[in-house]
Amino acid sequence: MAQKAKTRRTVVIGMLGTTLDTGMGSQRWTRWRPTVSLCQQEDLLVHRLELLHPPQATSLAAVIRDDIAQVSPETQVRLTSLPIRDPWNLEETYGALLDHVLAQSFHPEEEDYLVHITTGTHIAQICMFLLVESRLIPGRLVQTSPGKGKEHGAVGTHAIIDLDLSNYDTLAARFRRRQREGLSFLKSGIDTHNAAFNRLIERIEQVAVQSRAPLLLTGPTGAGKSQLAKRIYALKKARNQVAGPFVDLNCATLRGDGAMSTLFGHVKGAFTGAVGDRPGLMRQANGGVLFLDEIGELGPDEQAMLLRALEDKRFLPVGADKEAESDFQLIAGTNRDLQLDVERGRFREDLLARINLWTFRLPALRERPEDIAPNLQYELDQASQALGTRVTMSKEAQEYFLRFATSPEARWSGNFRDLNAAVLRMSTLAAGGRMTREVVDEELDRLRSQWRPAGAAAASASEDVLAEVMGAARAAELDRFDRVQLADVVTVCRSARSLSDAGRTLFSQSRAQKKSVNDADRLRKYLARFGLAWTDVSGRDAE
Repeated sequence: MAQKAKTRRTVVIGMLGTTLDTGMGSQRWTRWRPTVSLCQQEDLLVHRLELLHPPQATSLAAVIRDDIAQVSPETQVRLTSLPIRDPWNLEETYGALLDHVLAQSFHPEEEDYLVHITTGTHIAQICMFLLVESRLIPGRLVQTSPGKGKEHGAVGTHAIIDLDLSNYDTLAARFRRRQREGLSFLKSGIDTHNAAFNRLIERIEQVAVQSRAPLLLTGPTGAGKSQLAKRIYALKKARNQVAGPFVDLNCATLRGDGAMSTLFGHVKGAFTGAVGDRPGLMRQANGGVLFLDEIGELGPDEQAMLLRALEDKRFLPVGADKEAESDFQLIAGTNRDLQLDVERGRFREDLLARINLWTFRLPALRERPEDIAPNLQYELDQASQALGTRVTMSKEAQEYFLRFATSPEARWSGNFRDLNAAVLRMSTLAAGGRMTREVVDEELDRLRSQWRPAGAAAASASEDVLAEVMGAARAAELDRFDRVQLADVVTVCRSARSLSDAGRTLFSQSRAQKKSVNDADRLRKYLARFGLAWTDVSGRDAE
């Protein structure tokens, strides 16, 4: 025979209501008393009531315990006196309740816990709410209210409130919608598809709306760090989490003595040219967000002062004998490996530890090929606004551009700066606002030339050399390895005085290991492999 499931016991934790729970004589049964009412609910059996009360209300607590015994004999009432002298003092009340809760043993697998928040001062109710919300009390809230009419007025009703918002479909839907709006806002409304990038933005949104700690945005130049910092600020501003301004600075632009003054300000007469006081960017950012892009470019003095400002909210302007204050949130950006800079002595280890609490690496554009299409549309909209006319791409032009943009050939070394510039150029050349295949072709040639790898120009010159001495058709038939090697040989021969001189230059390392050498003959045989002679490659007669 299957065993009957064990019934979980209901335990209520509540504060005695020194006003609402009062009543003497038989008339008290006609009054609504929240603590007694809670134990009279037909659909709620309270197995144990943990009734907390101030020391001066011991007699009232005893009356309530005895009255509950009459209406609900199944309920065990345990009275606990809390050392609260001023129930309107938040620190004292919360401290007493916290000490009591930490001393208890909870068994949620055997008992359901409800916290009664109808009685007690507003401060006590807030404290009880916080203890449940933080899960220090593993339960739910219960609230009682008087009933309607004389017959049910004393008993009243109750409602159970679960602080797990996921259990409330409407509230959960609103929360998810608000979160989606925040994510879309951080992405400038662009419907990105890269899974890793979307997860990154979700985490940034979560941290940005809950924390004022420094954020460190890393990633290659042009990956969107500055734009993201501005969107983070705008999101916090929209949610009333910051009141001050957004102040930004590219630290790579700071030079010499002006660096300290720009950041921390100066007083009149601090140095030659200081004809008046200057507040500095740090004071301007008070109450808002300070974005320091390329923070790795800061000098050692600025790093030390910044660390002090982050830890103490205080710093010393140049030439001042009194410290200034500023309470700001820092967002830092860098395309450098700051940990490597620490190891090389270029960046303070303690400053990195301070700003490295939340670090987010923005990927390069080429790491997100699936996001190029939606970003292309965004850039088209931006170009349309800049040019004051609606710009569109033909279907053929768009597909052609995207095939190139998502291929390995597209380096996007400048990331979104390259994409923005490319779209703006094409939009400017789009006759009548309609971008054609021809316009795209011209832009792709420009990008290929712009992204030509280091040494490509030299390689192109080498190919021209071979075309001169053996013809373009024959040169094109050679393997790349042979083209590079032969072009270097031809270049040396053209600058040498003779075949022997060229050979000595080309074979200078290997000839030292041989007892008998004939560099001229060795070079002649090498050239013959390609059907070339000394006169072909040098324009001079043979020795």
